[in-house]
Amino acid sequence: MPFSRTLSAVTVRTPGYRPRRRRSRRTDSGLLPFVALVALLALAGLGILSLGRTPASPDLVAAPGGPSAAHSTAAARSPGQPGTSPSGASSRQPSTGVASAPPGSGSVARVAIVPVTDFRSPVASTSLADVEAVLAGTSERWNALSLVERDADAILAALGVARPSDPARLVLVRDAATLAEELAEHRDRLAFLRADEVRPSVRALGWGPHALFGVDRVATIDAWTLFADVPAARSEPLAYDPAAAWTLVAGGDILLDRGVYKTIELDGRGVDFPFDGGTAEITSRYCCSSFGWELPRTRRTGNEGAMRRLLERADLAIANFENPAPNEFSFHTRGTTFTADPALIDGLTRAGLDWVSLANNHIRDAGGQGIIETIDNLDARGLRHGGAGADIDAAREPSLLDAGGVQVGMIGYDAIAASYNAAPDRIGNAPLSARNCREDVRKARDAGADVVIVFPHWGLEYEAEPTAGQRDVGHACLDAGADMIIGNHAHWAAAVEIHDGKPIWYALGNFVFDQVWSEPTMEGITLELTFVGAELRQARMRPHIILDRAQPNFLDPAGDGRVVMDQVFEASEGLLPW
Repeated sequence: MPFSRTLSAVTVRTPGYRPRRRRSRRTDSGLLPFVALVALLALAGLGILSLGRTPASPDLVAAPGGPSAAHSTAAARSPGQPGTSPSGASSRQPSTGVASAPPGSGSVARVAIVPVTDFRSPVASTSLADVEAVLAGTSERWNALSLVERDADAILAALGVARPSDPARLVLVRDAATLAEELAEHRDRLAFLRADEVRPSVRALGWGPHALFGVDRVATIDAWTLFADVPAARSEPLAYDPAAAWTLVAGGDILLDRGVYKTIELDGRGVDFPFDGGTAEITSRYCCSSFGWELPRTRRTGNEGAMRRLLERADLAIANFENPAPNEFSFHTRGTTFTADPALIDGLTRAGLDWVSLANNHIRDAGGQGIIETIDNLDARGLRHGGAGADIDAAREPSLLDAGGVQVGMIGYDAIAASYNAAPDRIGNAPLSARNCREDVRKARDAGADVVIVFPHWGLEYEAEPTAGQRDVGHACLDAGADMIIGNHAHWAAAVEIHDGKPIWYALGNFVFDQVWSEPTMEGITLELTFVGAELRQARMRPHIILDRAQPNFLDPAGDGRVVMDQVFEASEGLLPW
C-alpha cells in the first residue's frame, strides 16, 4: 500500500515515498597392499579411475579427451534403436534393485539421473541437443558439462555421447556437494546428478517435456526417460520416487477489498478471476504513475488458468490473507483500512488454497469481532487458517495440515501492528518473537508436525533487503527447530537467505493486490517447493505480474521475469550461497 500503517520501529512512509532500488572400507588382512593394487587396476580398466593424473584441485578432476569404446558404442545408437528415447538418450526402465555386473567389475544400480544447473538459473528444461552443443563448444548458454567423477562414464553412456575432444568441456568433481558449489561459482555450466542426490542448492531441469520435481512432475519413476547404470554398493537402495514426493506452493499478500473488489464485483470479472491468470509479457514501459514510478505495458500470452492449475495440483497451497472478512463489510475505494466480502473467499477455496495466515497489520481493521467473524467465515468454507484468534493462545496455535502423508505445522506471526496483537483476554493476532517461536515450534512438533514453517508478517514496506531485526528473529526461529520461513509485508519480492542450511524467504511480494502504481508492487514470486518426507529437495521461484489490479500472471524468468528475479538476488547478496 502507498502508505504504511506499520508499527514496531518501522518508519512510516508517505504516499509519495519512492524507495531506492538495490539492485572407508577397512580390512584387517595383511594382503591390503595387494588387494588395493588389484582394485586400482580394475577401476582403471573400467575408466572409473584414471591413474597417473594429478587433479587441479582436491575437488575438481580434469577429464581426458577422446571417447572410450563404451561411449563410441552408445553414441553410435540411432534414436530408433531399442534402449533409446526419441532424442537418443536411454529410456530403459529402472530395475527394482542392484543390477548384476560382469565378474570383477563391481556392482551397478539403475538410477534416474537429472539435468541440473545453478539455483539461480531461469532455465526450465534441457535436451540431448543442448548436451551435445555443450560438449561441442557451440552452446550459447553453457560452456561445460559438470559430472560427479564416479558416475561420469555411466551418465555419458546413458546419454549416448562421447567425452569431448576439448577436455575443458567436461569438468569432473568429487561428489554432489562439490558439484553444487561448483555450479554456484560457475553459472555457465550444465550438470547431471543422480535423482536422489538433487537438493535445493541446484536447479533441477526438465528433460524435454518431462520433469521429475515440482507440481508438474511425472507421476511415477517409470514415466521418466533418463536412467544410468552407476557404480553402487549392493546394499545401496534406489532412492528418489516422484510418487512419494509432495509439493507446497506459497503466494504472498492477498487483498479482497479496494481495487480487487472493484475488478471482481463492480467490473463483473467474477470471484474466480484472480486465479485464472496464465502467462504475460511486458511490451514496453512508460512514465509515470501518480507516485512517479515508471510503469510496464503488458500483454497476455495465453495459458489461461496456469496459476489455478499450479495451486490445485499442489499438495498444500498457502498465502497471506491481508484483510478481515466480517459479516458487515464495506468497499473501500482508497485508504489503508480494509474489509472483504466473505463471499469472495469462495474464489480462494475454488482455486485450491488450503491455508492462509491472519497474522498481519490489517486483520483487526474491523475490530476484534471482525476477526472472530472472519474465522467463522473461513471455517464455513473449509479454508484453514492461523495466526489470529480469540486470545493469545488461540492466535499462537499451530495449524497442522496433511500433505502427502506428511504433517506440516504452520505458524503465523505479525511483527508490524503491536496494537493488533492478541492477549490473554483480547482478540488479535500472534506477535512475533524468538521466545514465541521456541515455544510454538516445540508445540507443533509435540502435536506431530514433521515439517514446521514459520509464516511472519515483518520488515519494511517497499524494501527488498531484510533488516537486522528480521534476520535475528528469523535465525532464532530456525535455531528453535523450524524448517523454513516464508515471510510477507514488504509488497515487494525480497531477499532469500540460507541459515544453517535452512531457507528464509523474507517476502514473496504481492499475490492478489491492487498496487499497480509501480512495477515492483505489480510483480512478485510464487514459490513452488518439492519435498520428500520432511526434506526439501527443490525450490523454484516463479515470477509473476499482476494484471487488472487483481490477477497474477506468470512471467518468463529468462525474459521479463528477470527484473523481479534480479531484485531478489541483488537483495540476497551475502545471504544466499547458492
